[in-house]
Amino acid sequence: MKKLFLFCLIAIMTMGAVKAQDQKPAKDAEAHGAKIVFAEKEHNYGTIQKGGDGNCVFTFTNTGDEPLILSSVRASCGCTTPKWTQKPVMPGKSGEIGVRYNTNNVGGFTKTVTITSNAVNEPRVVVKIKGNVVQPQQ
Repeated sequence: MKKLFLFCLIAIMTMGAVKAQDQKPAKDAEAHGAKIVFAEKEHNYGTIQKGGDGNCVFTFTNTGDEPLILSSVRASCGCTTPKWTQKPVMPGKSGEIGVRYNTNNVGGFTKTVTITSNAVNEPRVVVKIKGNVVQPQQ
């Protein structure tokens, strides 16, 4: 009789634990925090002349509910130089990452810039620039 009682007690406790796990809230799809959303993640310069304008701007918006802080912005090589918003970007506001490619390097190129932030949706984002630098016609 004691064994039956003990078995029933364990079964009831186990069922209660399983039921409690089933009642845990699902992962919050709308997590709170900063959220980064880019207007575009790729810029195509097309064909540009050697020494031409190698500047472009990637615009992003903080669609979250906390300030967005960019902790690191790194180019894939030394021929690409990023400049970015240093101050926290408040919710609903936008920031920019300016990228300059050294157009003295003739030929096709594809370069990336990696952005690391406190964004809950994409803490690490990679944007890309590409194009083809040609010699000016004489």
